[in-house]
Amino acid sequence: RRQRQMCIRDSICRLFSSKRIYPIVHRADFCDICNALEQKSLLNCLITDKFYIFMYITLIILFLSAIFFMSGKVRSDLVALCALVLLIIFGILTPEEALTGFSNSVVIMMIGLFVVGGAIFQTGLAKMISSRILKLAGDSELKLFVLIVLVTAFIGAFVSNTGTVALMLPIVVSMAMGTQINVSRLLMPLAFASSMGGMMTLIGTPPNLVIQEALTSAGYTPLTFFSFTPVGLVCVAVGLIILIPLSKIFLTKKGDKDRKGKKNKSLKELAGEYQLFQNLCRVQVESKSPLTGKTIQELSIPQRYNVGIMEVRRQSSSSRRHFFKTMSQEMAAADTVIQENDILYVLGDFTNVEHFAEENTLKLLDTHATEGTVEAKSEELEFTEIGIAEIVLMPASNLVNKPVKDSGFREKYGVNILGIQRKRQYILKNLKDEKMHSGDVLLVQGTWENIARLSEDPSDWVVLGQPLAEAAKVTLNHKAPVAAIIMLGMVVMMMFDFIPIAPVTAVMIAGLLMVLTGCFRNVEAAYKTINWESIVLIAAMMPMSLALEKTGASNLVSQSLVNGLGSYGPYILLAGIYFTTSLMTMFISNTATAVLLAPIALQAAIQLDLSPYPFLFAVTVAASMCFASPFSTPPNALVMPAGRYTFMDYVKVGLPLQIIMGIVMIFVLPLLFPF
Repeated sequence: RRQRQMCIRDSICRLFSSKRIYPIVHRADFCDICNALEQKSLLNCLITDKFYIFMYITLIILFLSAIFFMSGKVRSDLVALCALVLLIIFGILTPEEALTGFSNSVVIMMIGLFVVGGAIFQTGLAKMISSRILKLAGDSELKLFVLIVLVTAFIGAFVSNTGTVALMLPIVVSMAMGTQINVSRLLMPLAFASSMGGMMTLIGTPPNLVIQEALTSAGYTPLTFFSFTPVGLVCVAVGLIILIPLSKIFLTKKGDKDRKGKKNKSLKELAGEYQLFQNLCRVQVESKSPLTGKTIQELSIPQRYNVGIMEVRRQSSSSRRHFFKTMSQEMAAADTVIQENDILYVLGDFTNVEHFAEENTLKLLDTHATEGTVEAKSEELEFTEIGIAEIVLMPASNLVNKPVKDSGFREKYGVNILGIQRKRQYILKNLKDEKMHSGDVLLVQGTWENIARLSEDPSDWVVLGQPLAEAAKVTLNHKAPVAAIIMLGMVVMMMFDFIPIAPVTAVMIAGLLMVLTGCFRNVEAAYKTINWESIVLIAAMMPMSLALEKTGASNLVSQSLVNGLGSYGPYILLAGIYFTTSLMTMFISNTATAVLLAPIALQAAIQLDLSPYPFLFAVTVAASMCFASPFSTPPNALVMPAGRYTFMDYVKVGLPLQIIMGIVMIFVLPLLFPF
């Protein structure tokens, strides 16, 4: 204590002896001031010690979180929540401060973007656009490579990079097989291109939204929707130039023979296996048909003609619900009333179908007759609302030795039996009198909701494969124009400042419209598109930046950067911020890294009286352009098994690209956003 008092007194003496303190005070006044300042300084020392303790605790929590993030043994959202709870327990953050991340506009906007992106996939809009563009590649490997990078970057500018890769992955694999190009050369650049494309718009990647929040919170002019476009274009150009030689050198050694394991049968494979396409005909009910106004049960069609009606399609009466869809799809239930101009999908021998049509004044449609405004082929089935699945009968099932007509499937579950597979033989005719045996595999047809209900009786049968997962792959193509209009409207609202709608509001409106207009089968499908692990991770990590700032850790790091690098000029400081962010992103998610380093970059720029824009852009670019690890971003991990990549493949290709991208950005960012 005595030593501390002497240090404080010496400091005060030096302060008053300097020429900066004037006028000169009397000696007695000096002693009084000295004693008063000594007491205050001792109190400040105690307070400072407490802040240092809080800062060390915060840094320890951050360090432990980083270790768990790197290990991957615990889910990242759980790690973030544990860190958040510890900050509350130690009194570093109040509960209100800790929960601010869950009400943050960035988090709400990300939820809405997941829904909008899911609707774009569900309606087939993104696949439609990308497939047409990829056809331009022809047989040129270089042209295909360039197109894949450009198309992926374009889609990634408006849709999450994970969703973009999930969409493009099967398309690229099929294109590679068709052109005999090694698929491993294309998939890693595909993942990198999705991240580079995310830099072109405000909504392209979460770190962009993070620096937008940091700027607006500090009172600076917010960025516009396309403020990122010049930076994104540079990223794509650099990435394309570097990836062409690197991918050819390091990613062409792998074999192209894919080991195909056992997988679920697709819906089209099931339909082909049971010969539904060969035995399917379409007939249209004419005005004088005796079927008009009668239910299918009343007509006893299977008993009289030995054919079965699979589904009924008719002109849509609700334009509000179907928008651009002119025909509705309805399963042929017992109480379905047949109406004039209905199109019946009939399963059976052609001679029987022809006899059925002649007797009931029905018109046989040719293979390319249109339904409403859409051309439909008789050899194709739609699985939009009605699907098919296989179930296998268990030995203890009550249906064993019962004929199909007495099974009660239609009455109890609302599904039809279309075929039976028994000892690799297919029974497709005269099903109504066929008795079912233990181990029979039944092909059933019904709405997806009714098929899901079949899993409730595992004692009688087991549903094979994952029919609901296959159903999720079926796109609602007739909703693609609706999704396009909604997405365009969202982009326009976010692009132009004269429209008095905040970006988060625009995204919420778009997400809600996607659900209300039927771009999803149901609300549950919309919820499933949201990656809640990412949402919780980001919302829980956001208060960490507040804790770092509150305890002085952010100021300490920024002061260290300023003191250590600031004297060498703004370019060196920019490089330090960029590569610090780039290094941290290899171990922590890019969004969490941006959340932590954005306030540090902002403080460093303010202390040197420089514009914060180039420094914050360095944070978001470095956080998004992390390619040296398969675990740094979800797209990198997503293509790893399909491309059969090792960790070293990412180091060989991604690390040079990451370093070169950083060097280019250090010189480009100040040109676009001057200091």
